[in-house]
Amino acid sequence: MTQFLQQLINGLSIGSVYALMAVGYSLVYSIMNFSNFAHGGVIMLGAYFGYYYLTAAGLPFPAAFIGAALTTCLLAVIIERGAYKPLRERKAPFLYFIISAMGTSIFLENMVIATIGPTFRSYPEVLSRTPIQIGSVSVGRLDLTMFFISAICLALLVFFIDHTKMGKAIQATAYNIKASALMGINTDLVIIVVFALGGFFAGIAGVLFGMKYTVYPQIGIITNKSFIAAVFGGLGSLPGAVIGSILLGIIETITSGYFSSQYRDLIAFVLLIAVLVFKPSGLMGKVTEDKA
Repeated sequence: MTQFLQQLINGLSIGSVYALMAVGYSLVYSIMNFSNFAHGGVIMLGAYFGYYYLTAAGLPFPAAFIGAALTTCLLAVIIERGAYKPLRERKAPFLYFIISAMGTSIFLENMVIATIGPTFRSYPEVLSRTPIQIGSVSVGRLDLTMFFISAICLALLVFFIDHTKMGKAIQATAYNIKASALMGINTDLVIIVVFALGGFFAGIAGVLFGMKYTVYPQIGIITNKSFIAAVFGGLGSLPGAVIGSILLGIIETITSGYFSSQYRDLIAFVLLIAVLVFKPSGLMGKVTEDKA
């Protein structure tokens, strides 16, 4: 029972960060009907920005943390303006958006390798590594911090979507972008806000993952897991992205704890295939045929 509780806590921590990544996928998908595979590059740069703000710039952790998130927020908007807006204006097929997203991701990764180098970097110790003992269960201070930061950010996002004018505009645009434009909603501004939100959460997720593991140019590959979580929960559904991420994190840690860590990636991709075969809409997504 102790081992199960330990793995459950670890799964909640990892799953909460997956959720920060997955909501970025779901927000963009709900509006633009394609999967933004450049999201991984933004998360990778978020980890680097946080690292350099802490070390080279010497900023305190809260300032470095917020600074990294704001920088990736701006970066995500720049990517949308440069890589996706021209395609939208030409009414390009969705396949072109996916190709552009993959090209952007590869460009960002190789740009970092060419300029900074492929060397692994570790964050300085911001939090004590001494775990908190609750009965027979050990809770890492970083894991606890990751969970609470993620939970607060997701709660604020839900509040923003449900209780603000821009949030209502995002909901309307996600339902029908053409009808929203006819009703006077500035859909171009909505798209900018959606990418800005996705970039902000990507920066937070990048810093948290960089702190827990290490920073390197391929760290963005972790977004494969968040994409699986978004598909599992239902692409385009924010509650689905969060639930799918938490469940995936728990499944992975329990698999690692009871079997082997070598199987955690295998389980994740088997889950993706099973969802696509048996329930393509995911747990809470809507059935659509024109999205890719």
